[in-house]
Amino acid sequence: MERSTRNTKPNKKLPIMIGGIVILLIVGFFSVRAYQASQVKKQGEKTVTAFVKSLQKGNYQDTPKNLSTRSLKKSGYTKKQVAEKYQSIFSGISASNIKLKNLAVDKKSGNYQFSYELAINTGFGKLKNQKYSGTLSNDGQSINWKPNLIFPGMSGKDKVNYSVDSAVRGELLDRNGQKIAANGTVYQIGVIPKNLGTENRTTKIAAIADSLDLTVDEVEAALAQSWVQDNLFVPLTTTADVPAELADGLEARETTGRTYPLKEAAAQLIGYVGKVTAEDIKKNDKLASDSLIGRSGLEMALDKQLRGKDGGSLAITDSKGNEKKVLQKIAKKDGATIKLTIDSRAQQIAYDGLDDQAGASVVMAPKTGDLLVAASSPSFDPNKMTNGISQTDYDAYSNDVNQPFMSRFATGYAPGSTFKTITAAIGLDAGTLDPNEELTIDGLKWQKDSSWGSYQITRVSEASPVNLKTALVYSDNIYMAQETLKMGEKTFRAGLDKFIFGQDLDLPIAMDPAQISTNDSFDSEILLADTGYGQGQLLLNPIQQITAYSVFPNQGTLVYPKLIADQKTTNKKEVIKASSAETITEDMQAVVSDENGTAHSLAALNIPLAAKTGTAEIKQTQDEKGQENSFLYAFDSAKQNYSVVEFLENKPEGTSATDLSKTLLTYLQQTYQ
Repeated sequence: MERSTRNTKPNKKLPIMIGGIVILLIVGFFSVRAYQASQVKKQGEKTVTAFVKSLQKGNYQDTPKNLSTRSLKKSGYTKKQVAEKYQSIFSGISASNIKLKNLAVDKKSGNYQFSYELAINTGFGKLKNQKYSGTLSNDGQSINWKPNLIFPGMSGKDKVNYSVDSAVRGELLDRNGQKIAANGTVYQIGVIPKNLGTENRTTKIAAIADSLDLTVDEVEAALAQSWVQDNLFVPLTTTADVPAELADGLEARETTGRTYPLKEAAAQLIGYVGKVTAEDIKKNDKLASDSLIGRSGLEMALDKQLRGKDGGSLAITDSKGNEKKVLQKIAKKDGATIKLTIDSRAQQIAYDGLDDQAGASVVMAPKTGDLLVAASSPSFDPNKMTNGISQTDYDAYSNDVNQPFMSRFATGYAPGSTFKTITAAIGLDAGTLDPNEELTIDGLKWQKDSSWGSYQITRVSEASPVNLKTALVYSDNIYMAQETLKMGEKTFRAGLDKFIFGQDLDLPIAMDPAQISTNDSFDSEILLADTGYGQGQLLLNPIQQITAYSVFPNQGTLVYPKLIADQKTTNKKEVIKASSAETITEDMQAVVSDENGTAHSLAALNIPLAAKTGTAEIKQTQDEKGQENSFLYAFDSAKQNYSVVEFLENKPEGTSATDLSKTLLTYLQQTYQ
């Protein structure tokens, strides 16, 4: 019998395949787990970010949306109580500018844990980064809330104690110690809602709105604020003075606030303050949200010194008020009181003298540079701007074509014929101008030659022959144009460069530097000639004018202006020769004493004055009648204790800067001798 056998070998591929499948299953399992974990982490980051965003936006009622209901119950809070706690604490400390950083979500010990830091501005300024941590639900969609997510260190029914020791804003005083920006008594005008009753309530609110220059909507919005209760006083406006009569339902309550005794007379110079806003804090996170900040003028320029820094503490306490942890403790630092060089009485007289016409008045003590006056007209009441201006009043200011917010003492203008004094001094120094030489000038119009086309220089009075004294007395444009052409651009510019053109005067007043011309050289002889008698492209504001002209009372030395009383006087010697200053001064005295002088009306004051008037005409073409700006520069020629630049923009027919200056000059003569 024959037997057949088969040789069977084991299949080695099968276990390899099975092993591969197992490995793939294991890898797949862990990949899925890793993917799921990454998704939960991403969701957790979104959840925490959304929670913090509700704090950043001040939407405290939204905070519970991202919190686990179970965790709230475990901590002993309802959703409503948590929202109210955040509202109470974060509003109470004036929380703002909340910034999130270093957010991390990780799975540790079987739980999804998160951590982050918050930078928060409170009423005391920036609170150093607070480090938060906690856990998330397994799906990352809710936070397991505990009180330590309000502030690290809080637990149970802990509270936050916020006590403020408010800094006193420094005051601005005049040279005699009189307050110009003061911390004084102001009056809040408002209502207690229950006193409005229910009958005729709408009528009463309409009458209240009308009496305060508010709209009915503005009054209703004030009454609808979340904190308002029937028996609480609701301020509607704040004023430096109590109205003579109050509408039915209104009452006035005294409080402390910023006041400006000079009101309109110094508004552009002193400026005003306002409450710090979220926008302010974004720019400067050291600001306290409850404090005041300068909004314009010296209040803004000197804000850092004036503002000071609020003090107080922010602390976690237990439910009985026992202190557990201090989060912020700041020592109060009151603002500095700053004494100015301004003379309040002179400032008021100067402003009143402008008579609500567009213009400015600047007074300087030539030897020291002390600015005694910097007034601009028309003006606005800074008390209204600080304490709450009605829309009606604000619209009246902003729609005024004469721009009451404009600081005309710091705005550049062509100085007109007052500048002839500078041109003449440069010519005297250079030896191109002989004060005794008489030029024959016929008629009221002149041009160098036919290359000037139709352009001619004009003068007001016909006089011939003309020397320097006659030219200044009559204010002769043609004489000064010819002398400027004679000295030439190089000599003229070299003389002008010794003055203040292009320089910062180091004053806490915003202004552009004085300008000779828009380019580094004149593009024509016409522009050179026009510049010589104070027009062309020359731009100097009244403060810059009075600074440049200080070379005359100071025998050739230019004295820079200053506003802060204890600031050192600075000067520039030999800007012009003393002999040239003396010659110009004598001729300026004749401008007053000579019956033909353009400032002869000042002679009736019986004050020893040297003066020069000026009119700068602004027009598009030579033949048209343009806007005329009127100037006066005058100084005490006997003792050189005061100087004045008076400016009247677009002067009305029949008046001039000289006419407006007389009361001011009389006061200065009586006071500074």
